[in-house]
Amino acid sequence: MWAYETSFYQIYTLGFCGAPFENDGKLEHRILKVLDWIPHLEKLGVGAVLFNPVFESDTHGYNTRDYRKIDTRLGTNEDFKKVCEALHKKGIKIVLDGVFNHAGRGFFGFQDVLEKRWDSPYKDWFHISFDGNNGYNDGLWYEGWEGNFDLVKLNLRNPAVTDYLLESVKYWIDEFDIDGLRLDVAYCVESDFLRRLRYETGNWKEDFFLMGEMIGGDYNRIMGDDLCHSATNYECYKGMFSSFNSMNMFEIIHSLLRQFGPENWTLYKGKHMLSFVDNHDVSRIASTLNNPAHLKLIYTLMFGMPGIPTIYYGSEWGEKADKSQGDPALRPCFESPQWTELTDHIAALCKGQKGSKALNYGGFKSLVLTNRQCVFEREAEDDRVIVAINADDQPFVAHFDARAGRATDLITGEMIDFGGGLEIPGCTSYLLQI
Repeated sequence: MWAYETSFYQIYTLGFCGAPFENDGKLEHRILKVLDWIPHLEKLGVGAVLFNPVFESDTHGYNTRDYRKIDTRLGTNEDFKKVCEALHKKGIKIVLDGVFNHAGRGFFGFQDVLEKRWDSPYKDWFHISFDGNNGYNDGLWYEGWEGNFDLVKLNLRNPAVTDYLLESVKYWIDEFDIDGLRLDVAYCVESDFLRRLRYETGNWKEDFFLMGEMIGGDYNRIMGDDLCHSATNYECYKGMFSSFNSMNMFEIIHSLLRQFGPENWTLYKGKHMLSFVDNHDVSRIASTLNNPAHLKLIYTLMFGMPGIPTIYYGSEWGEKADKSQGDPALRPCFESPQWTELTDHIAALCKGQKGSKALNYGGFKSLVLTNRQCVFEREAEDDRVIVAINADDQPFVAHFDARAGRATDLITGEMIDFGGGLEIPGCTSYLLQI
């Protein structure tokens, strides 16, 4: 699977393109801005772009009006086709956000129900009671997603609904040649629908990638041979920044051992979950970490641990934003990409990960663990990488059986000698390929 061997770049499309929050109906070809960023993506070395919602919606993209039309604020289907062709030409895959649990109030089927009531052929596309009312005073009650009534829950038990959604996905593959989907709130989506989606997309396009959003609980509920290939690893997202902020590396290593450790009972052995240090729903990592010197280290940890590393646009140069400022603050429009020392570091990680079987497929074994340091091993056939992190500002000497005395640091390209123990300078990380 191509997704297991590369890194992702996540773009919250409406924000990235500077679109107004409310859908004003004015056609603007903003999506073409992505074309200007392709050299940045190439230099960074990412292998796929994850676009958060691009289809016609009421406001933020997750309240879809039309699943087969690019949002007017972003441009036309032809515009997006140009973007996809340009990305594919550079060998960059495309993953779209599939919002299948709910639609917007502006969705054509729901609008038809509001107009025709019992006579609407779409009345069974939703969970509706004509005996009640709602906050919009529609004279009917309907189920919204987690109490949000701008998000009208779809009835995924209705074959007409699932046929419409699957036909839409087939259209995206045929029209834009997309390579995968992120499934929004996959933990709410019917597992029967997930199975059918996996089966159908696998027939339509070989190696079509499905990744589900899941916040907590058992990720195997949505991830498996007949479900999604991957799930968002929120447990390790929290564990990473928390370990640095509390100077307690035991937290993240405990999670990684629980998920991927050498014992037979570990939860997700051999699975490839989506790793991230931030995204469009949480504070940016540069605002979350107490110590700016830990920024490079947390990215090394993310690229070093099992999973598919994902970079959120803007965070690669250390952009800040706090969730308390509201979602729009997390989803800004940048005039152009920036390049800093942090970006250099992340580009080196992308390159190192791409060339390492161990980082893409290896197991997970902890070698050294203290409050402020961790050293772990990723090993696959013909490749072994030792990930070493020192979160302290003082040097640390790590002693462990490396089964070798020298290795190449994939980040700097330097040869590191650790015959008498590995000396790690303060706030430094290594990816040592043996």
